[in-house]
Amino acid sequence: MTRRNIMNLLLAGAVAVPGTAVLGGWLYMLVPPSSGGSGGGVVARDAFGVEITAEGWLKTHGPGDRTLAEGLKGDPTYLVVENDGQLAGYGVNAVCTHLGCVVPWNSAENKFMCPCHGSQYDNQGKVVRGPAPLSLALAHVDVTDGKVFFSQWPETDFRTGEPAWWA
Repeated sequence: MTRRNIMNLLLAGAVAVPGTAVLGGWLYMLVPPSSGGSGGGVVARDAFGVEITAEGWLKTHGPGDRTLAEGLKGDPTYLVVENDGQLAGYGVNAVCTHLGCVVPWNSAENKFMCPCHGSQYDNQGKVVRGPAPLSLALAHVDVTDGKVFFSQWPETDFRTGEPAWWA
């Protein structure tokens, strides 16, 4: 090998290593972040960021309760306790479909009522009064190893019989 070939290889290596690092960084930046595993969902968290367990939640939340938890993509999502005292198999996303307000649960009226423009949703999140055009989004609620998980709801909306608009 000649001195010229050795110098060319050293130059190519000196350019290739940092060039690959820079190009790799740019390519990594273009890949969107994942919001969880391929099917396991995300662990529900309370207002303090503590993972929610089904047993602990049901001790402090009675039948008919709807309380906010951190759901998919960090959206506020209601965990629903059914009248039999068990967690419902669905969670209701609290983001209003009109302008994106967080919709509080009104237990006296037994419905979700948006304070911004008066949209109302029944106790399962189905729109009953506008101006909101769509029902609140749903998420699956599953309990695995005692922890509560939220996962995507791609199936038909059981409240309306229509395809899930949020999927």
